[in-house]
Amino acid sequence: MGLSKEIKQKKFKSEFEKAVVNLIFTRNWFDEQQQKLLKPYGLTTAQYNVLRILRGQYPEVCTVNLIIERMLDRMSNVSRIVDKLVSKGLVSRLPNIEDRRAVDVSITSKGLETLEILDETFSQLFKAINVFTEDECRQVNDFLDRFRGVEPD
Repeated sequence: MGLSKEIKQKKFKSEFEKAVVNLIFTRNWFDEQQQKLLKPYGLTTAQYNVLRILRGQYPEVCTVNLIIERMLDRMSNVSRIVDKLVSKGLVSRLPNIEDRRAVDVSITSKGLETLEILDETFSQLFKAINVFTEDECRQVNDFLDRFRGVEPD
């Protein structure tokens, strides 16, 4: 079922407007898919994003500012997200040796184990929804970069 049928809108001002609405609709659809996968683990998409950032830095620690720079949703309250992950035992906070005002954050072994399980779960989702060739994926990525006004990789 195409976008027009999904949202019951027959006309758009232009194909570009339809593409923008389709991006928003598809993003929300994908967020719902992610939330379904993360719910059994008591995680939000923002918490999952922080865990992935910390795993990417592991075994090095991260400052909250570094996490903020790398977040997909930069509107997130990273300090609050880190607090929730600490309470779940998935990350730990450590005092920063060089700057007593800063806090270092590190993923725990429980956090790494949780991500290993989620990697397989997300891999299954990606296999189920990937209907594109590698070249088509490259084109989509180029289009999205251009849409944001940046030069494609």
